[in-house]
Amino acid sequence: MKSIWSGIGIVGIAILGWIVHKQILDIPAIIGILLILAGVLVIKIFSKSVV
Repeated sequence: MKSIWSGIGIVGIAILGWIVHKQILDIPAIIGILLILAGVLVIKIFSKSVV
């Protein structure tokens, strides 16, 4: 569950900075955000560990 909230927080702050402060998200930043989201999804869908 922590991984979901961490991923949402990171992506949310990046989007907020883009909208509110007009920060430019370059290709490496977008790729990094997508990798974070993919990692959260992989952990959530495929992990069998009990926390």
